Amino acid sequence: MSKAISRRDFLKVSGAVGAAGLLAACGGSGNAGSTATSTAASAASVAGLSSDPVTLTMSWWGGESRHNAYQEAIKAFSAEHSTITVNPTFAAWSGWEDTMSTKFAGGVAEDVCQINWNWLYNYSKNGQTFIDLNSVSEYLDLTQWDEAKLAACNVANAQQCVPVSMTGRIFYWNKTTFDKAGISFPTTLDELMAAGKTFQEKLGDDYYPLHLGAYDRMILMVFYLESKYGKDWADPVTSTLNYTEDEIAEGIDFIKSLVDGHVMMNLKTYYSANSDTATHQSNEWITGKIAGIFEWDSAASKYSSALDDANKDGFTVGEEIKFGDNNGGFSKVSMGLAITKTSKCVAEAATLINFLLNEEKGASIMGSECGIPASKAGLAAAQAAGAVKELVAEANGKVMAFVSNQLDPLFESNDLKATGTGIYQEVFDTLDYDNASGADLVDTLLDGMESVGYTV
Repeated sequence: MSKAISRRDFLKVSGAVGAAGLLAACGGSGNAGSTATSTAASAASVAGLSSDPVTLTMSWWGGESRHNAYQEAIKAFSAEHSTITVNPTFAAWSGWEDTMSTKFAGGVAEDVCQINWNWLYNYSKNGQTFIDLNSVSEYLDLTQWDEAKLAACNVANAQQCVPVSMTGRIFYWNKTTFDKAGISFPTTLDELMAAGKTFQEKLGDDYYPLHLGAYDRMILMVFYLESKYGKDWADPVTSTLNYTEDEIAEGIDFIKSLVDGHVMMNLKTYYSANSDTATHQSNEWITGKIAGIFEWDSAASKYSSALDDANKDGFTVGEEIKFGDNNGGFSKVSMGLAITKTSKCVAEAATLINFLLNEEKGASIMGSECGIPASKAGLAAAQAAGAVKELVAEANGKVMAFVSNQLDPLFESNDLKATGTGIYQEVFDTLDYDNASGADLVDTLLDGMESVGYTV
């Protein structure tokens, strides 16, 4: 893989999206509903659920198990709502945000969209793309979410989505490989550095206790700095950076020390063997030569199932590493479900979301495929059905009990995190390819952050 230093032009959405309105009835004459408390809710409830056949569209990204869960839940929904046909659009994550940003800009996005939390700020910071779900609270029970979780999705004074799940990063280890090295999982920075030396000495140059891609290295760098200095990376509302140039250079040098100390594989070495293949699909992970990862709690099953038979039983959810006196790291809304303002079927769309996330039949099918359910009723239904994956639940519990910082909405901007073209990729590729230092790369990172709206 060649060194990635270019940037992808980021599609900007401006102005109101489309003329089709929140208040339009879906698919013909509707049934009368009860009066709601707000103007929008009142108009939506008058439209009600249509008695005529309705076609509702929905989009999401994910892997096969998530696709299967959504599709089975949609079948169950259609069995209960025989007049509503749901047409889904779904694919893997790669390229998904670019596809959706084009749809949002053109006013042609699906009625119900699975979205990343930061999309609210990227595409609907003025409330131009998604409806206020308070307007359809007759169909979607918002009381099933804690106020803090709802607040994370409230932008421009509008509840623009509901969180499907909350997530954060945690360490996963392959005990089979650590046992071969004769050491325990690291819980401190000193132990992590010592593990790099032990792996190299006892197992060979091609064994590493940890590996992270460029975006993952940025997250670990922030985790490290927050652990040491006890402050958010940036203000969670204004995205004003809280760290000095010297502190950021220290963070970049921390990542460099992990590479130099044989804790993580040099990116140039990884790319030469794997191109841009994801870590869990690499031969090194599958065979246990890479024995650790720092990933989202919802990714536990993906990494576990990728291991070969000799290593599968060794997969372990680790503990958060203490890099300082503070508990660094952040939790965030993993993904949300939103209704576009171009939808003519808002009552039906809200009814679908409620079925998937709050109702027993839907939530028991969805289980933890999108992470541990944030809805209280949904979690209870998934647990009762035995549909919550133990690994994901264990990882989520450890993350939520540890992390203490808040994420700002610009951290995951596509210009920053995009694989192959983002600023994070440029910084950490340059670090490894050119043997650069943190001081050499601070300006590159800060310029990129400013370009997406950070105050630095």
